[in-house]
Amino acid sequence: MKHLVLVPTELERGLIEPAVAAACGAAIRIELCGFGAVVAAARTAALIADHRPERVVLVGIAGGLRERLRVGEAYAFEQVACHGIGAGSGEAFIPAEAMGWPQWPADGLDSATRVGGVLPCSSGRVPAAARAGLLLSACAASAGKDDVGSRLRLYPDAAAEDMEGFAVAAACRLAGIPLDIVRGISNTAGDRDTSHWQIDAACGAAATLAALLLGGRP
Repeated sequence: MKHLVLVPTELERGLIEPAVAAACGAAIRIELCGFGAVVAAARTAALIADHRPERVVLVGIAGGLRERLRVGEAYAFEQVACHGIGAGSGEAFIPAEAMGWPQWPADGLDSATRVGGVLPCSSGRVPAAARAGLLLSACAASAGKDDVGSRLRLYPDAAAEDMEGFAVAAACRLAGIPLDIVRGISNTAGDRDTSHWQIDAACGAAATLAALLLGGRP
């Protein structure tokens, strides 16, 4: 199989799959990776083992940490960082990498399998205007402005936050499979009032960008 497209939830899948499947046809397989870091990592590893894809693309929604990312639009991220594995919490949090503890030290002499605090997640196949730099993955989404502020102090380059990106990236890195991450911005990070969210528009934009990345009809 050429491309494995992963979507975290049934809600996202229902909005994303029809457009991506119509544009890309039989060259792809679309599967759920699950919600959150733990299940997403395990499910991605199992799906890679089952299907042996040439490339994985994670598609879904995210919360924007920067005003330049517009709600209802989609972006491809170049790197993904992990927030929450380390010591302490809030302002006192120290990432594992900063303490000298990589999440995986590498397989023997193969440094390409090392999993630190930041992983690549881009093939560079989308226009520069649709690239958004660093995605921050956390086990829990920001609950308000204080969470957003503390995360941006630790990761000043982060443009958006999600809950599965780093987990999928880690599984892909250990398997030696290239990954792209496309996220539609459904809300401003820290805003938990879902009446403000634009999930349909974000998923539609993510599907369009994913189809472009995969070489289908946009």
